[in-house]
Amino acid sequence: MGRVSGKVALISGGARGMGASHARLLVEEGAMVVIGDILDDDGRQTAAELGDNARYVHLDVTKAEDWEAAVRTAVTEFGGLDVLVNNAGIANFGHIEDYSVEQWNAIVNINLNGVFLGIKSAIPALKESKGGSIINISSTAGLQGFVELPGYTATKYAVRGLSKSVALDLGKYGIRVNSVHPGVIKTPMTEGMENPMNHVALHRMGEAEEVSRMVLFLASDDSSFSTGAEFVVDGGETAGLANH
Repeated sequence: MGRVSGKVALISGGARGMGASHARLLVEEGAMVVIGDILDDDGRQTAAELGDNARYVHLDVTKAEDWEAAVRTAVTEFGGLDVLVNNAGIANFGHIEDYSVEQWNAIVNINLNGVFLGIKSAIPALKESKGGSIINISSTAGLQGFVELPGYTATKYAVRGLSKSVALDLGKYGIRVNSVHPGVIKTPMTEGMENPMNHVALHRMGEAEEVSRMVLFLASDDSSFSTGAEFVVDGGETAGLANH
């Protein structure tokens, strides 16, 4: 038996990178998965590779109607919804003196508003399932500051705080809400960052599947008493500076 056999999951930003890795592992462990993304070709290909237990839907996380359609797909195709993984996100860069209002609004709209809309849209279906798990992908930038990443850092801290507040609101329904905080992970988003990771205790970048294993734990009943918490997958980055 898989660790999430019979569960239905919806994953935003699931077409490639970490999102596709999460989808792949959940399907391998028995779940049915709806992949949402704006990368339609990649998303359809990922769903096709995963077989009958996966579907793809176009999902712009800034649009409530797209979220409602994605949840509806989970319910009509697979009979309900048990797990929401808010994985979609972007990063943009700039010294605070040069960082534009347009950059700020763009990243807040996707990284924070997108998570809020996902949670709001999923709640009715999760309540129908008599509980479930909301997994919000934050970052180590939700635990510490980073130079020239003002919007990214602000939104990832906000996702962490939102997760705690929502966990308190939804606990009475048996719905758990947690945030996951990856460090530097090998994905299309981090291409070109393969510099020596001497500041990290394990001295390497993480693999997407290493984050997916944490997502699997939180999606499964193994984490039945965990809510409102941070789960860090960073190779020791936030433990302190290794520098050796």
